[in-house]
Amino acid sequence: MAEEKEQYRTGGEGEMSFLDHLEELRWRLIKALIGIVAGAVICGIFIDWIMNNFLLAPATKTEPPIVLINLKPYGQLVLYMEVILVGGIVLSVPNLFYQLWKFIEPGLLPSERKYISWIVFFSTFCFLGGLVFAYYIMIPTALKFFAAFGTQAISNNIAINEYFSFVISVLITAGIVFELPMVSFFLSKLGILTPKFMRKYRKHALVIILLLAGILTPSPDVTSQLLLGVPLFILYELSILISKFSQPKPAD
Repeated sequence: MAEEKEQYRTGGEGEMSFLDHLEELRWRLIKALIGIVAGAVICGIFIDWIMNNFLLAPATKTEPPIVLINLKPYGQLVLYMEVILVGGIVLSVPNLFYQLWKFIEPGLLPSERKYISWIVFFSTFCFLGGLVFAYYIMIPTALKFFAAFGTQAISNNIAINEYFSFVISVLITAGIVFELPMVSFFLSKLGILTPKFMRKYRKHALVIILLLAGILTPSPDVTSQLLLGVPLFILYELSILISKFSQPKPAD
């Protein structure tokens, strides 16, 4: 197997040098950047719809509605540029995953290479699934809790940059967390992770998950932490099943 991997890596023309790897990395980064720019252009075209019908919508559905205010003369300009950039990154996620795996590809066996397209597809699916979960469950629940908490003598006038920082951080965090099954699949394929190991340290994983939920959740309330911690534990259990079916087959 080692000889097969070495032959595939060299392609019959000699092993790639360090400078060759740097050149390959440079082109992958350029292509990834092009994808981000293209995604940012698309977001720029539809920026008003994204702002009014997507990012600002959760604040209008709380009881009472959250009042968003701009405290700087250039605040909205900076905000729009940040949303366009982040939106460009989100739209280019499939391309980012593809460029990452194409950079890793020379170090994989031909039998491993066939999984790249599926890995890119399911990695994107998991990331987008995290965004959907955060947008429809985590963010509305957290905002409703914040809006109803405390005394009515204090009005919730929230700075727009703080609001968007909260929304975007929750979205990106959930997207990354939902990549756990794909990480388990990849590590299991390499023989690094086994379902036996994951079952053995399930209790330890639960403690780590609770700690991660507290660290990754931008708001300190228990509700938001549980909203991230529970899916994390479910994803951990799902990862055990994925690891079980992803174990490399023993050689004949």
